[in-house]
Amino acid sequence: MEFQLQPQTRQQFSPQLMYSLKLLQYTTLELEQEIKEKIEENPLLELEEETGEAREDPDATREDPDAAREEELGDMPSNRDSIDWDAYIQDGMHNQMDAREETEKREDQHILEREGKSDTTLTEYLLEQLRLLDLTTRDREIGEYLIGNLNDSGLLDVPLLDLALESSVPFDDAERVLKVVQTLEPTGVGARDLRECLMLQLEALNSRDSLAYRLISEHWRDVKLRRIASIRKKIRASEQEIGNALNMIAGLNPHPGLAVSDSSVIAIHPDLIVEKVDGEYIVYLNDRNLPRVRVSHAYQAILNRNAQSSEEDRSYVRRKLTEANHFVNSIEQRRSTLLKVTNCIVRTQREFLDAGLSGLKPMILQEVAAEVGLHVTTVSRATQGKYVQTPRGIFALRFFFDGRLKKKTDEETGEVAAGQLATKTVKDRIARIIEEEDARAPLSDQAIEEILRTKEGVQIKRRTVAKYRENLGIPIARMRRRI
Repeated sequence: MEFQLQPQTRQQFSPQLMYSLKLLQYTTLELEQEIKEKIEENPLLELEEETGEAREDPDATREDPDAAREEELGDMPSNRDSIDWDAYIQDGMHNQMDAREETEKREDQHILEREGKSDTTLTEYLLEQLRLLDLTTRDREIGEYLIGNLNDSGLLDVPLLDLALESSVPFDDAERVLKVVQTLEPTGVGARDLRECLMLQLEALNSRDSLAYRLISEHWRDVKLRRIASIRKKIRASEQEIGNALNMIAGLNPHPGLAVSDSSVIAIHPDLIVEKVDGEYIVYLNDRNLPRVRVSHAYQAILNRNAQSSEEDRSYVRRKLTEANHFVNSIEQRRSTLLKVTNCIVRTQREFLDAGLSGLKPMILQEVAAEVGLHVTTVSRATQGKYVQTPRGIFALRFFFDGRLKKKTDEETGEVAAGQLATKTVKDRIARIIEEEDARAPLSDQAIEEILRTKEGVQIKRRTVAKYRENLGIPIARMRRRI
């Protein structure tokens, strides 16, 4: 058997490059946390003073720590040889403690800001009410078990019989306690389905004898499908009376449990800001509160051969200095990449910034990557999870990357109309068409397609209209009909 060596070329990412790409993917808040952690890990990193001190020259931090440094350090004053390293380390420990104290102060401030905001879950809210009722210990335990099985909407979507068997509780007892749970606020919780939920709300309004209650209890399937003609055949009521009853049902809450906040609202922190100055849109990073980090030069004395430090100490400092330089450079590279990508988006979407959603242009990652001279995966990482604040509001950078639809071909000339439309623009147009329709005679998907083709020149099919309408959460024409 003969062995042969064949050279192969294979692309591999260095750990430093992988970390730079990871840093690019971070949001501003995540980067702030990463900076704090790196400062604690690496003694050669420090925060810039908030005294207007000029930042270090980036070129100075890119030097190879293993080359030409001893010549620079050879001219250091001789008193560097007698540095009290124990005192220096103690001073560094105090600096780290100060940084931790500052972090703790910020966390305490966040707690104070959150004070007064309700973080009570639906389960906790219902249990508090249940404990105020005059129940036996056994019934209270059954009630707590049932409440624990409610979904986020406050409905019991698990069969009551299954819960009774699982907990070894007689079904009659489980049903009796469930009726107690259904008396709790918000009205409608504990219902076993949407129909029962709406009936509970009407009962609380003393509307058990109303036409709306009768429609839900006796003609629920027709109500769900808005089969008005079928309802009129089955009951003696005018079209106006049926319409009023359906409107009353539409005003009820199908998700009563969502009225109780089960989580705190998370505010969006924009990573970039776009402002219009003298008719031009300017992009800048929203990192004013981001800690400014730089490489400390205090440890460079250890690299001096004349210093009282071992080779092991110098090797440790060289390694940490390389890591510190790479970290600082990665942050600057992240800033540069984000600005390049966002400036490209702003140039393309100027009409959107001026006129709104009707001016949104279709974009794909490959186009931006080609224009700014970056790989498409780099652009993907740069836009992932990032938000930009514009005069039109706050948007995710991924908002601007959407599908596209062509304009309809002119039947006389055979030419395709100039320009393309973004998917979000077409969806917005569908929503507006439906909003302006006659509620007594809502438009079908086929009718909406005809409007888009004839008046807007959009090359679109009926099934695409149906898909976009469903994405917008808009029901079919029959369900939108009002009397």
